[in-house]
Amino acid sequence: MTALVIAEHDNASIKGATLNTVTAAVALGGDVHVLVAGLNAAGAAAAAAQIAGVAKVLHADAASLGEGLAENVAAQVLALASGYSHILFPATAAGKNVAPRVAALLDVGQISDITKVISPDTFERPIYAGNAIATVQSGDATKVITVRTTGFDPAAATGGSAAVESAAAAADSGKSSFVGREVTKSDRPELTAAKIIVSGGRALGSNEKFMEVLTPLADKLGAALGASRAAVDAGYAPNDWQVGQTGKIVAPQLYVAAGISGAIQHLAGMKDSKVIVAINKDPEAPIFSVADYGLEADLFTAVPELVAAL
Repeated sequence: MTALVIAEHDNASIKGATLNTVTAAVALGGDVHVLVAGLNAAGAAAAAAQIAGVAKVLHADAASLGEGLAENVAAQVLALASGYSHILFPATAAGKNVAPRVAALLDVGQISDITKVISPDTFERPIYAGNAIATVQSGDATKVITVRTTGFDPAAATGGSAAVESAAAAADSGKSSFVGREVTKSDRPELTAAKIIVSGGRALGSNEKFMEVLTPLADKLGAALGASRAAVDAGYAPNDWQVGQTGKIVAPQLYVAAGISGAIQHLAGMKDSKVIVAINKDPEAPIFSVADYGLEADLFTAVPELVAAL
């Protein structure tokens, strides 16, 4: 029994979500191989070989794989799939883009968003916005799995010594082409990788107030900025800051929620945070049910006072 982890990378280094996915693959009990598919991605392949628990790295290099187009990456995975009992992807935007294609072309059911490995064919995954945990058993010969990264600790990025083997690159599918990419530049940590997150809700009232009140706190803490869906929908914060069931799933060491009532969809995205601090003037706000520390106060007074105290 051998598992194949599809690495998420930038052709030079491995992204953190891959480390959590390797931990899930190791829990299956067999060998773990990692596929690095890209262009001039020898650096990423070398980094993957250092991950603890990885037995082999397969490096497929071609221009058609350089931008991670889902059709071409799926074709690459399919070319290798026959040798594996499990194929695992991080449950990120990139992983969710490729995994369903692989599952459909293999004619198997995808097992999505697992948070625990019970046995090689049985897994746990959250349903109903995390209010219930489903135990899923699969009889498929090849199990295509996406891994909720907050459910598994990251594997050590160093300490491994896996062999790197070249894999023949699959032909360009011709179904899509890369036109361009607009990347948001930020001095702050990436939301899903941040150790501290400061999030704001609809109570902030405007984009100007959102930035004016929360930015100083985030600066003091070296934190990423996040937002509830209500704040994003109202235009107070950009879409890529959204935390929740329809946004990003995060589990930082510290999550500060200011003016967020705590709708079930938001809680689903952050309740695995190690320490949750909630600031809300409504004593009945659902966010207090998951908070380790709750402050019943007006955020426009409390947050500046907190910044001053820091």
